[in-house]
Amino acid sequence: MKLRASLRFSSLKNLKDCYVSWRVRFYPVLLVLRFLCLSLLIIALARPRKGLSVSNVSVNGVAINLVLDRSGSMQEAMRYDGQKTTRLEVAKAVIADFIKGDNRKLKGRDHDYIGLISFAKYPDTTCPLVENHGVLLDFLRQIKPAEIKSENATAIGEALALACARLHNAEMQILENNKKLNVESQNTVKPDFTIKSKVIILLTDGVNNAGDISPLEAAKLAKKWGIKIYTIGLGAITPNTFFGFAQGSGLDERLLERIASETGGFYKRATDADSLREIYEKIDKLEKTEIKSVEHFNYSEKFAPWAIAALWVLGIEMVLANTLLRKN
Repeated sequence: MKLRASLRFSSLKNLKDCYVSWRVRFYPVLLVLRFLCLSLLIIALARPRKGLSVSNVSVNGVAINLVLDRSGSMQEAMRYDGQKTTRLEVAKAVIADFIKGDNRKLKGRDHDYIGLISFAKYPDTTCPLVENHGVLLDFLRQIKPAEIKSENATAIGEALALACARLHNAEMQILENNKKLNVESQNTVKPDFTIKSKVIILLTDGVNNAGDISPLEAAKLAKKWGIKIYTIGLGAITPNTFFGFAQGSGLDERLLERIASETGGFYKRATDADSLREIYEKIDKLEKTEIKSVEHFNYSEKFAPWAIAALWVLGIEMVLANTLLRKN
């Protein structure tokens, strides 16, 4: 009988079935905590920071008073975007585009102070000079034509005089507004607004037939105070066969031209919505606003929470290593 050699060796097979305590099972937690602590310390040493951008905007802009005729004749029919409406509604729509922009040639006057004066027999400050044009547009939409017969007249001179007075005191008003804004919000850098020029844009479809102040007197006052007036005559053209040339219906174009030329502006006649828009586009190009923006960054350090978290993790690891997960 042939015998085979054999070699006995120890085996750990039986140890696999032995009971393993929960402490032994949780030993890897200490290693995980150590790596977590190191990761948090690395992030803290990288010095995370949060930057706060503060813009100091310096605006060399235009103070504009829009003077809009709301006499009864402004209810005459006129077409806008293919629909029949009134002269007043067409004027309001184009003026609104001039203020906020129309995503075409009119870019909007976002950085200017703009006021609104409407007039018939009497002028009214519908909206004072404001930088918040949302408020201005709300007031513009609310303008209605003069419906009472006693108010149905056109006081161009008094409307211009009121607009001049508002612009003459514009610097004081802007200074007071900025003071109020700075008191209400101490953490915001407010725009530094300087008036580059003062402008009146008069839109009318009639002749001056009311008021104690003549339009030319108001124009001389505007010239004295350095205010430029642009005049716009709105209305259809009616042929005058006797003299052989066309005239604006119901417009004193010679007067409007003299008002404008006296102050360095110009007079244009608009016969429809498109020509009216072209006039406001021309004014928009002439009266430019200069904006200078200086941006500063203030940084706040954010490493402290990461470092504190790392210390907490390290502390937890040390406590566990010397208590529940201590090796005998």
